[in-house]
Amino acid sequence: YTEIVQLLLDKGADVDARSGRFGTALQAASTTGHERVVQLLLDAGAGVNAQGGRLPTALQEASANGYAEIVELLLGKGADVNVQDGNFATALQVASAEGHERIVQLLLDNGASVNAQGGRLATPLQLASANGHIKILQLLLHKGANIEARSGWFPTALQLASLHGYDKIVQILLNW
Repeated sequence: YTEIVQLLLDKGADVDARSGRFGTALQAASTTGHERVVQLLLDAGAGVNAQGGRLPTALQEASANGYAEIVELLLGKGADVNVQDGNFATALQVASAEGHERIVQLLLDNGASVNAQGGRLATPLQLASANGHIKILQLLLHKGANIEARSGWFPTALQLASLHGYDKIVQILLNW
């Protein structure tokens, strides 16, 4: 894909053109894990925080799909870790929901809001709890996540863990 993208760029393709489900080319490459294409597009001046597509930014797409190397590239180019829109959540929320521990750590290390709320998703702690992601839950707790947080119609992390039968998470939260 790298050669095709380079050819298109050489022919004057708009690096930030938006269309369809994937938004920009950077978002499409981030969604599908094409690290070399992401690097090429960033080097060509692609807007690291450009919005469009299914999830608002390339960082959210890479975070949701577990592409830690791409997350690192995007963060290195100044991606906003806390950006969201009205429908979707921050990169930390989607990474916490999907169980991508390394990405959660990268985002936290780069200033992601541990208690982010918004979009259609709950807080990162609620999402880790609801999906049984113990290590992520512990990372978030150590970074100061609010155990009592509620987001929209979502109950607390403890209630979510209880609802889904995650006994170990229930125990961690009760002992915190």
